[in-house]
Amino acid sequence: MQHTSILERLLRGIALTLVVVFFMFPIVWIVLMSFQTNETILSIPPSVVFEPTLSNYKALITGRLETAAGTLDIAFMRNLWNSVILSVSSVALALLLGVPAAYAFARHKFRGSEDIAFTLLSFRFAPPLLVVLPLTIYFQQIGLADTYVGLVWVYQLICLPLILWIVRGYFEDISADIEYAYRIGGHSWFATFRKIALPLAGPGIAAAGLLAFIFAWNNFVFALVLASADKQPVTVGALAFVTASGIQYGQIAAAIVLSIAPTLALALYAQRYLVEGLSLGAVKG
Repeated sequence: MQHTSILERLLRGIALTLVVVFFMFPIVWIVLMSFQTNETILSIPPSVVFEPTLSNYKALITGRLETAAGTLDIAFMRNLWNSVILSVSSVALALLLGVPAAYAFARHKFRGSEDIAFTLLSFRFAPPLLVVLPLTIYFQQIGLADTYVGLVWVYQLICLPLILWIVRGYFEDISADIEYAYRIGGHSWFATFRKIALPLAGPGIAAAGLLAFIFAWNNFVFALVLASADKQPVTVGALAFVTASGIQYGQIAAAIVLSIAPTLALALYAQRYLVEGLSLGAVKG
C-alpha cells in the first residue's frame, strides 16, 4: 500500500509538472526572445543558448527602432501610458457606476429589474465589430472621436457589465439582516451601504475590478478604430513593429513582456483580495 501511495504521488507530480511546463513554455519562450536579435530568433534550429542583448528594450524605451530600412520612431512608452490611463479610468468609472447599481439590483427587486440587468450584461456579449461602426459615426458627430473620454465611455461596454454582475452576486451572498439591524439604529440606506455593505463586499469588489482592468488592458478593436496613434494602447501600438523590412520579433517579444508586467504586478499585489473575492460565499466547515 505504501508503494502504491508513493507511485500515485510520483505520477501526480509528473502530471502536474507537464501541465505547468505546457502552459508556462510560451511565456518563458517570449521572455527569452525579448533578449535575442532577429537573426538569433529566426535561426534554424532554435536554441536556448545565445548571447543576450538589451537592444530590444532599449529601442522601446528610447523610441528609436533600428531596422534594415533605416531608423524608425516608435511610441511604445506613450502607448503604455495610454493603456494605464484608459484602463484605470475605465475601471474607476465602472466601479463608481456599477457597485451602487449592483447593490440596487441585489437588494431592491422592482418590475423589470432582471430584464434591465440582463440587457446590461448583453452588452458584454456583443461582438465589438457590431457596435464599433455606429459608435465611430456617433462619436464624430458629438466630438468624442479620438479622445480619452470617448474611449473610456466605450470601455464601459467591457468593464461595467462585468463589475455589475460579479459584485451583484457578492451583495446577494451577504445577509440582509446585518443591514436591517444597522438601519434600525436610525441610519440611512446610504450610510448602511457605505459602512456595512461595501466593507463586507470589499474582496469581491477588488476581484471584479482586477478582472475588469485585465479585460480593458487587453482590448484591441475599440482602440484600433476609435483612436489615433497618439492615444492608442499597447495592444494596438505593437503593430508598429511590423515594418517594411520585416517583422521585428525581438521588439514584439520585449513589448509583450513590458505590457504584461503591470497586470502581473497588480494581480500579485491583489492576490489576497482576489482569492477572498472568488471564495466569498463558498461553503465552509
